[in-house]
Amino acid sequence: MPRRRVVVDHLTIGVSDLARSRAFYVRALLPLGFAEIGPWSDAAFEVAFGLEEADDFAISTRYGAAAAVHVAFAADRREQVDAFHAAALAAGGSDNGPPGPRPEYSPGYYGAFVLDPDGHNIEAVYHAPR
Repeated sequence: MPRRRVVVDHLTIGVSDLARSRAFYVRALLPLGFAEIGPWSDAAFEVAFGLEEADDFAISTRYGAAAAVHVAFAADRREQVDAFHAAALAAGGSDNGPPGPRPEYSPGYYGAFVLDPDGHNIEAVYHAPR
């Protein structure tokens, strides 16, 4: 499989309650191997998540949570997608599409969707090698 090229340097979404959303993402992203890294600034309006060398995703109270967004996190295998979905529901998320194949998106697409505490559509997706 060709190496995936990253097209987004980082992404921050607005949340209404930083502590509540932090607790959700700490648990929901753990199965994907992403951890809390900490705030990007001394003001601590945000919390970043990702791999140790790449804090690509953050939540912040500096941005309004009024408009929902869609974020798809990459998984290395189907089992991570399943575990993400279960962890996100256990963390208080709402089901927005159970784990399963999504051939309407592309061949080998396996994803799961949840709504976070602010209604953002959060997905984990695995792309099977072709």
